[in-house]
Amino acid sequence: MADDVLLKHEALVNELKQYLGNAKFDLIFKSKTAELTKPEQFLIKMEMSRLSQPIDRFIDLRGLVTGQVKPYEYKGKQHFMDDTAIEVFEAAIKQHKDYTLAVYEAVMNTENNYRVLQQQSITPKKVEAKPQHELTTNVIKFAAYENRSEERMNYSIKITIEYDGQAKIDASTSDISLSGCKIKLASRYNLKKGQLINMHLVGLEQDFQLGLKSGVKYEVVAIENTSEEFNHIRLKRTFEENNSAFDRFLESFIHGNKRRYKVNLDNTLDAVVSKGYEQYYIPRVNSLYVFISQQNGVYYPSLSLTTENSLFIQRYFTDERKKSCLYNVLNHKRIRTLALKPVAVKEEYLYTFTHVSAGKIYYYSATRSELEQQTQLKTLFFGFGSRRDSWRCFKLQLMPSHTEDAYIPLSLPNSLGKDIEKLNKPPSPRVEGAIKDVKYLMLLTQVGNEHEQQHYQQYEFDKALANKLKYFGHSKHASPPELNTVPLEYVNLRSNKRYLYKTNVVINTRDAVLHGYTRDFSIFGLQLECNQEVDFKKGDIVSLSFPDLQKITKNYSLNLIQYEVMAVSKSLTTINLKAHADKGSSHTGVDFFTLLINSNKQKLKVAEESPKVPGLSTALRNMVTKTLCQFPIYLHKSMAHFEIGAMGFGLYPSPLHVILQNFALLNAKTDLSNIITKAHIIEVITPNIKDRTRQDPPLEFSLVINFDPKKENIADAITSQCVLGTDCSEFKQQVSKGLKSELVFIMRLYISRTGRLDTDYLANELKYVSQYAIHKAKDLEDALWSVSGVGDIIDVSDEALEHLALNQQQVEQMSRRKLIWLNRLR
Repeated sequence: MADDVLLKHEALVNELKQYLGNAKFDLIFKSKTAELTKPEQFLIKMEMSRLSQPIDRFIDLRGLVTGQVKPYEYKGKQHFMDDTAIEVFEAAIKQHKDYTLAVYEAVMNTENNYRVLQQQSITPKKVEAKPQHELTTNVIKFAAYENRSEERMNYSIKITIEYDGQAKIDASTSDISLSGCKIKLASRYNLKKGQLINMHLVGLEQDFQLGLKSGVKYEVVAIENTSEEFNHIRLKRTFEENNSAFDRFLESFIHGNKRRYKVNLDNTLDAVVSKGYEQYYIPRVNSLYVFISQQNGVYYPSLSLTTENSLFIQRYFTDERKKSCLYNVLNHKRIRTLALKPVAVKEEYLYTFTHVSAGKIYYYSATRSELEQQTQLKTLFFGFGSRRDSWRCFKLQLMPSHTEDAYIPLSLPNSLGKDIEKLNKPPSPRVEGAIKDVKYLMLLTQVGNEHEQQHYQQYEFDKALANKLKYFGHSKHASPPELNTVPLEYVNLRSNKRYLYKTNVVINTRDAVLHGYTRDFSIFGLQLECNQEVDFKKGDIVSLSFPDLQKITKNYSLNLIQYEVMAVSKSLTTINLKAHADKGSSHTGVDFFTLLINSNKQKLKVAEESPKVPGLSTALRNMVTKTLCQFPIYLHKSMAHFEIGAMGFGLYPSPLHVILQNFALLNAKTDLSNIITKAHIIEVITPNIKDRTRQDPPLEFSLVINFDPKKENIADAITSQCVLGTDCSEFKQQVSKGLKSELVFIMRLYISRTGRLDTDYLANELKYVSQYAIHKAKDLEDALWSVSGVGDIIDVSDEALEHLALNQQQVEQMSRRKLIWLNRLR
């Protein structure tokens, strides 16, 4: 047997591996194997050939090793490895001169791999012994689903296989597709990855003439140890037999019997779960996504993706000309300085305020690093700027972004129909043109609060020196570059459908009477086009009268109905409004338009917003999803309170991810009860969010964690407190105590109530699941619909610790210890 030969000469095989990639390998091989028989030489040479094959396989060690996993790019492809794996990978690449199977296997067999440790019966340090069934929170890996090129059918038939000249071995299939299958084989037969086998489809050949006297050639792709008695072997066809008649038969057989035997839904089930949770999270994010492009060596913000929760940041940086000033604030010098930081996610704090002169808005901004370098201006900037109503503090997070991430096809194969094939197409040339220069993704999160602003206001400064702040001022460009603002497309984000309808409207304000007409309306709001420019701003209350609609109703008085201004277009003529009424009071407009819509649904045309560049919002959303660096949590309703049913995990781990990983709690399920305790949920979070709606802005909570990395158990290692609001002063004693020997994390937790899930985004995959397992589709929908709230946790430690009157020397020492611990494996 081949395995017996390789096992017999294991030392020689391992020695020869060290010479793979060497220009004189053939001479070395002949020298080292001169005393072996020809068959033995052949088998060992085949093993060397297998290991030397270049591959394009994706390495993802998240949850598989004891080390801290981080992104690692090689030849434009992102992998996820810890430092031990990276060291092995780089050494193996240097040896083999290419990314080969030998490199991959070396990385997957590092000494700190949980599988290797388990095989050696070693319990790695700090691995919790809590059984998987006791872990209550699902871990959702963002963008971890894959597209399947064809359908697999769950089909068990009798087969025989042959390899390395052995007699036929009985086995059975588990599933089968045109180009691959999974077989169930007795564990005493030791196949290896890359090994070639010959398969006879005995169960099919009994009923059909397949014309396969020599069988079908397959290559071993993976081996799954399912029990002591059996292994599942994943195989792919080599198509060496070049039998088109058999290919047509197998394709037709699968298509004709897939309802009877069921298709394998694993990929699609995983995709629906991940996409559903992603689709809840992205629209609720409180951070503005800004894409940084590079042209002629210069970095600049080119695109921003806005959500309902982050649009206020975009508006803050818009001046009196309705032009974005992010081009000045996120300038080339700042981006380049930030990009040079030797970490995957480069973080910084940005402080801004504005000055209005002659009706023009001028922006002033400085980063924490810049102020540390300009110590003589630091006190002046903080003291002067914090006294302005426009004072803001943002956390910046910069990370690489790749244009290929804009393409995420469905988990369904194109063979299912033209509609699926159309949806699986890559971004259009127009979309590719819009994103082709993107190099980084920047997250802007407003983290400052009034308590911290009041602390900055205590800085004393000489008003006579205020002119020196011009150093941090931004001049106006006559023709500033256009920042393309792209709203996130989310089909069911609106609580009600809007209908196209034009009718005259009279707009009454305190100062004037204006005229216009409706462009569209819904039950709770409408959009107007005015005959002249307006001077409205968000939050203004206006009274609307509908003279033409009044003619068709006697039951409602459509005169001077109050509406609140939600947005005004750049042209100052288009206004979005929503019904305004005291809590608990009825609203005439809502009552009338409810009746009008319900009575005329067949006649009214639903309004659909057409994006400037079709597909661009989806492309940017995909790029965001594949570059997650935050810590999403999902609240499920449980009786009278909530519970954390799931958490998100993306490309870049946050400090909380690292802590969980430290205790081997970052697998399919996890336990967050030591970070956000049951008491936090029942006493702090539930009472404050239970009456919130999807339209309400997110509530802010403060989460303060003292972490002792020397403790072996997570329950002993963490002390956690949570309060509503952003004032951390009551935690001063806890924080001060932790500075001496622990690591202190101050987090901002933003929680929003969810609305309806965007099922259109999942429709095709849910429909596919329903065709073959309607009960599974229902379970999926029930699980996703149980999400009642979405939270986002952001580390604000560096900023928050500045305002607690602590021993600054201890703060700096603790921050250094924290940095070393978080990056201890780098």
